[in-house]
Amino acid sequence: MFMGTEQTKESHGWLRNSNDVSLEEVNNTVRIPRKAGFWRKFLAFAGPGSLVAVGYVDPGNWATSIAGGARFGYTLLSVILISNLIAMLLQALSAKLGIVTGKDLAQATRDAVGKKTATFLWILTELAIVATDLAEVIGSAIALNLLFGIPLLLGIAITTLDVLLLLLLQKKGFRWIESIVIVLMATIFLVFVFEVIVSRPEMSALLGGYVPKFEIVTNPEMLFISLGILGATVMPHNLYLHSSIVQTRQYARTTEGRKEALKFSFIDSNLSLFFAFLINSAILILGAAAFYGTGLDVSEIEGAYELLSPTLGISIAGTLFAVALLASGQNSTITGTLTGQIVMEGFIRMKISPWLRRLITRLIAVVPAFIVTWIAGSKGTGELLLWSQVILSLQLPFAVVPLVLFTSDKRKMGEFANKTWIKVTAWTSTAVIVALNVFLVVYICVTGQEL
Repeated sequence: MFMGTEQTKESHGWLRNSNDVSLEEVNNTVRIPRKAGFWRKFLAFAGPGSLVAVGYVDPGNWATSIAGGARFGYTLLSVILISNLIAMLLQALSAKLGIVTGKDLAQATRDAVGKKTATFLWILTELAIVATDLAEVIGSAIALNLLFGIPLLLGIAITTLDVLLLLLLQKKGFRWIESIVIVLMATIFLVFVFEVIVSRPEMSALLGGYVPKFEIVTNPEMLFISLGILGATVMPHNLYLHSSIVQTRQYARTTEGRKEALKFSFIDSNLSLFFAFLINSAILILGAAAFYGTGLDVSEIEGAYELLSPTLGISIAGTLFAVALLASGQNSTITGTLTGQIVMEGFIRMKISPWLRRLITRLIAVVPAFIVTWIAGSKGTGELLLWSQVILSLQLPFAVVPLVLFTSDKRKMGEFANKTWIKVTAWTSTAVIVALNVFLVVYICVTGQEL
């Protein structure tokens, strides 16, 4: 492993002992060429950003972004932009925590709060992972239904088998996982580039949508969708994931080595998240261009699929939409499993085999999806998909606050501690997230109704 004499000479307060390794089976396994040019080194470091970006284009994003575009036109593009900028900042902090301290966010949190609080936070994080997996289950089942006519209940059952896909990829090495994810991301991107082009959006209204409007805060229905977009964009499990997988690279565990790793990690992460931003924007733009003002009901993904081809006048539009949805669900499956392993080992130091970990998480997600589909059909799955993203948004503060605290602590981060402007920006972003979530909880508790 990477614990060597170079690391033991460091004085940062959180450098861990050799028995506490994040994702031990893949930690420090991806070779970085020592004497190489910029592009060779960048390609060696590139990959973790793509795995993180997957979480920003999972099926949950589709439900919220399509609903936002169909109901409010291009207005909520500003929410996607702000959410993505916050995500770029927080993911950079997450990567910095892992590279500098040799700990992932779950391990660092456990060390800071103790066993009981760590167990409570682990339960909350597991709920967030289940909510994420729920979106993947529903999204994949819907895609199978749209493409092959497989009933939703059977599709939900079939999704439990994707554990075999992950096991195959894990045996081939971490680079294989990253490569598959990149291919699937490219597929989703190309599909939506095509769909946006044929939808012919109104460019002036589109660009105006990136300018924040006060109406978003004052309109309860808009705010609810915005919280869903926030929860689907800035995802708590991604912060745990990123702080771990950046450690798969064989960078020198010295000050200079960490600086180099941080530089390339920053480029990799922001480039990948920029593509995720384009995809999320494209989904909302498609919803707005195709359905806003038409009076058509596209509150569910199935409705968007059925109406896309006749609305756009392109017969293949709906099929491509479903293909991208299936790619999105499979992509998110891979990262959800890795995160589940990271938080279980980090918070409660419990290690189980990856296939069992994956199966447990998937079964927990399948049960509510199966029950809701049985009772309410496709409409129920659409509502469940949207609410899964709001649950993620509510869990965000429990991951974000420790992350900002840890990376701002000079005793733990040394010279890598957050500079003043980063602290101000990070805490402002955190305050916005917490305030919006408090409003949501209070509103629901006081009124007893959904927004």
